[in-house]
Amino acid sequence: MITVTVCVGSSCHIKGARDLINSFHDFLSRENLGDKVELKGSFCMERCGEGINWKINEEILTSPNVEEGTEVFQKKIMELLKEEAPDGPFLTKTPQ
Repeated sequence: MITVTVCVGSSCHIKGARDLINSFHDFLSRENLGDKVELKGSFCMERCGEGINWKINEEILTSPNVEEGTEVFQKKIMELLKEEAPDGPFLTKTPQ
């Protein structure tokens, strides 16, 4: 399972962490990935001046806004799912 943690400390909250969480949740629901990705909140990741802080597993990421964060999230989640199941439904195969 992939774990995504979003900082909900004061600085990140003011910068849009709640909207970022909602965006992540909407994507996971739309793509039916709730059983593959766990979405969590965390207090301070100690990078307050950098943007909205979040991480996928242990990779710490910082997004300047919700839109950029959502784009990165979607790309990285789909890449990780393809790595975990290269022959699974997330990889389009060309008919032979």
